[in-house]
Amino acid sequence: MNRKTLVLPAVIGLIAPVLAACGGSDSGSSGGDAIVVGTTDSFTATKDAPAPLDPAYAYDVGTWNILRQTVQTLMVQPKGEGDPVPEAAESCGFTDTGNERYACKLRSDLKFSNGNAVTAADVKYSIDRARAIKSDSGVFALLSTIDTVETQGDDQVIFHLKTADATFPFKLSTPVAGIVNPDDYQKDKLRDGWDVDGSGPYTLKAEVQGDKMVKAVFTKNPNYKGSLKVNNDKAEMVSYDDSAALGAALDKGDVDLVSRGLTPAQVKKYTNTAGGNVDVVELPGLEIRYLGFNTNATSVKDKAVREAMAQLINRSEIVSKVYGSQAESLYSLVPASVTGHTNAFFNKYGDPSVAKAASLLSKAGITTPVNLTLNYTTDHYGAVTKQEFEVIQKQLNNSGLFKIEIKGTPWESYVPAERKGKYDVYGMGWFPDFPDADNFLAPFLDKDNFLKSPYSNSQVINELIPESRRQADRLTAASSLTDIQDIVARDVPVLPLWQGKQYVVARDDVTGTAYALNSSSTLQLWELGRGAGS
Repeated sequence: MNRKTLVLPAVIGLIAPVLAACGGSDSGSSGGDAIVVGTTDSFTATKDAPAPLDPAYAYDVGTWNILRQTVQTLMVQPKGEGDPVPEAAESCGFTDTGNERYACKLRSDLKFSNGNAVTAADVKYSIDRARAIKSDSGVFALLSTIDTVETQGDDQVIFHLKTADATFPFKLSTPVAGIVNPDDYQKDKLRDGWDVDGSGPYTLKAEVQGDKMVKAVFTKNPNYKGSLKVNNDKAEMVSYDDSAALGAALDKGDVDLVSRGLTPAQVKKYTNTAGGNVDVVELPGLEIRYLGFNTNATSVKDKAVREAMAQLINRSEIVSKVYGSQAESLYSLVPASVTGHTNAFFNKYGDPSVAKAASLLSKAGITTPVNLTLNYTTDHYGAVTKQEFEVIQKQLNNSGLFKIEIKGTPWESYVPAERKGKYDVYGMGWFPDFPDADNFLAPFLDKDNFLKSPYSNSQVINELIPESRRQADRLTAASSLTDIQDIVARDVPVLPLWQGKQYVVARDDVTGTAYALNSSSTLQLWELGRGAGS
């Protein structure tokens, strides 16, 4: 296939046979050279974050994509989407009508990569450890509905929940619920550095320069027992400084596949160029971008300031000028393709209007222009993030109601600063932990939210989130989810901007690219193999 774009719908498994000759099936072969994945993600161990790969700490798409290859979970999201299926578990399920007792039976003969047996006690240790450490990344909040973890024998794990949680099987598929070897992970302390020891499909060897991991080498784990078919013996993830260097490596043949890090212009180039041996696969994606607010900060503490920004920002212009057909405007934290989505912000604010924004500020007695600094990260969400913020800056400044400056900071410094409340307004992205509306709302609004936001709404926390989780049928949860989204549009603790598509750009002898990513942007290296170029 010569630089031809494949567009894959959400129910990806239905069309996979059609793609078998073009690197779109899971018919890859093991052996041969390592499959090299390029990325611009930066993996850094710092004083503020010395344990980037500990499952009890890691909480961004890059580090999770390391852990998903190496640390096994009881459940896993299937490659064709849908509800989670057993992975380290042989079976799992709710055992009561109230969705408050969840029991799992482990597969027989599970082993860590060093050959030690994996037992129910290890599962309990791993999950209790993450809950007890409560790292400042906030990832432990995914396990917040657990009351106690019980074991029965060596292969039975029973979770007693504080309240009904229909999303709990999804949470057991995330790396924070990964099973770690107690011999390698202290009960009350994060594991610094780059070593990862688990029972997943691969083992990891990190190549490090200074405080950065520049290459992650994944080798097929001979002791792996689980539901995944591993189609290669070795894969590597190599970090590049920027999109230009990543594109050059792809063109040269140093990289076999890229799933993150190329600019929209680069993706468009590979899509439109005839000939060659690189294919572009468009996959369903649920990535969102938004502005966050420190609602205790003097500059944005008055809700009218945040409302005025919501009234002024022109999402369509951001998308058209920066991302083109690779993104679309977003009017809620919940993406349009997820059950329970509403256009809450459009319903409240309508089209951008300087007059309406001016009225909001005037009624609140806010002196204009309002001086603000919009912060963004320079090296985590792609090279065009600065361009996006320049568009937003111009929109707000042209209104005459704001005087905006923008400031970029590398990710390794950006995250600790945001968590410490040093930014009044900041840009962030969200790649969902699992494809459910709850995961686009609770992490931002519940207790122990991952942004460390001071914003708190008791109705959302105490009533609406628990109410939505009681509904196993997610359509039935729509009423509670709609109320939450309406409250977000009313109070504007965060301001959604756009949702993106995701692309895999790969050399055409790489098979399995149709499953390289799922809708949660999980990198599934085990699906990749090598075959004849088409």
